[in-house]
Amino acid sequence: MTKVKMIPLAVNGGIGFGAKLKPKQLMILSQYLDEDQEIELTTFQQLIIKVEESKVEEVTKQLEEAGLAVYKVGPYVKSLRTCNFCKGAEEEGMPVAIELNKRIAGQEVPFTLRPAYTGCPNACGEPLINDIGVIKRKDHYELYIGGKAVGEDAQTGVLLQDGLEPEQLYNLVDRVIDVYRNNGRKRERMAKFVDRYGFDKIKEVLTGECKRNL
Repeated sequence: MTKVKMIPLAVNGGIGFGAKLKPKQLMILSQYLDEDQEIELTTFQQLIIKVEESKVEEVTKQLEEAGLAVYKVGPYVKSLRTCNFCKGAEEEGMPVAIELNKRIAGQEVPFTLRPAYTGCPNACGEPLINDIGVIKRKDHYELYIGGKAVGEDAQTGVLLQDGLEPEQLYNLVDRVIDVYRNNGRKRERMAKFVDRYGFDKIKEVLTGECKRNL
């Protein structure tokens, strides 16, 4: 008997006021799961399910029609971890978080990359201990890289640039991911990449790219 290949998919409710799912979304999910199949809930506000390879496209379409977001599992940029936007969507920049997630989630990278966003300096979305972190401060944004939450070498991210407008933020995050993708080693986390490659060298490369794009 041929063994059916199962493909993992990461599912969540998208960018919104906290990590929430509706009952009808859970009902849709249950249609593609066996009674004894486990669903992994990650610290990155995602449910990991496994579906038959031949049904990935069908299941993805059904889940997205139910308002769920579906992402690849593996060496890709994960969906943006966010805070609860407790002061409101506009004040804490939910549209910017949604757009940033749309641009970067699912991109292939040397190792799973975890971006995080928070809409105020309280940093509830834990941006300082993730690979890429964004903090909204008043009307502008700060970008941090190289945070790591676990292990003896746990560390906070380093401020790459502050005072960013939304378009500047999107472009800078894109370029940071490009530098990591082109220079990072296989299975090398962003924090280790920053330490090995050098934070100052990353800034030099990004500065050079800025000049070439002028």
